[in-house]
Amino acid sequence: SSLSFFVSIVNCILKMFAFASTNKLVLEKYLSLPQGSRVQATYIWIDGTGQGIRTKTKSLESKPSKVEDVPIWNYDGSSCYQAEGSNSDTYLHPVKIYPCPFRRGDNVLVLCEAFKYNQEPTLTNKRKACKEVMDKAKEFAPWFGIEQEYTLLDQDGHPFGWPKDGFPGPQGPYYCGVGANKVYGRDVVEAHYRCCLYAGIRISGTNAEVMPAQWEFQVGPTEG
Repeated sequence: SSLSFFVSIVNCILKMFAFASTNKLVLEKYLSLPQGSRVQATYIWIDGTGQGIRTKTKSLESKPSKVEDVPIWNYDGSSCYQAEGSNSDTYLHPVKIYPCPFRRGDNVLVLCEAFKYNQEPTLTNKRKACKEVMDKAKEFAPWFGIEQEYTLLDQDGHPFGWPKDGFPGPQGPYYCGVGANKVYGRDVVEAHYRCCLYAGIRISGTNAEVMPAQWEFQVGPTEG
């Protein structure tokens, strides 16, 4: 049946997650190696789903002091749901750089807009049109802010910290909760918060939400 097929697919995905886990302490040993004057620039863009994030890393000869120092790059758009295989060159235009909290040092994260081979924005590049409108309203100094809620999942797809054979107690003690029996995954939340501060992102707060393993954070206000 279609249900059993779906269940089998989910089980395969969960097995892939289990097999793909690695010991991060091994990585730390190599990240501490000196890298000389060259830096790693991680280009980041939104793929053709409008929700997925893609990245690729480029070596630069020195730390960029401004976004104009980071070159335009390209990628295979057909592998990101953004182009046909017969004409798949898609281009990354850097728009903002941040210090990289993962590699640290002089390495940077590079937020990009994606453009098709004919220099038209990809369908999921909404920033270009938004910026054109905001530039027209620049004298009004528009403000932006977001609030993002999310739920932490374990490698088996189960909400993190939930009983494997049941459910947590009813909602009530979890919102803005304190203590190991009220909130789960605070170390992930604290790591995310500190990474934002390190990178210079104007994160303004975070808190546990009404469901165990559910959190939210806020960014802004910031001028557009």
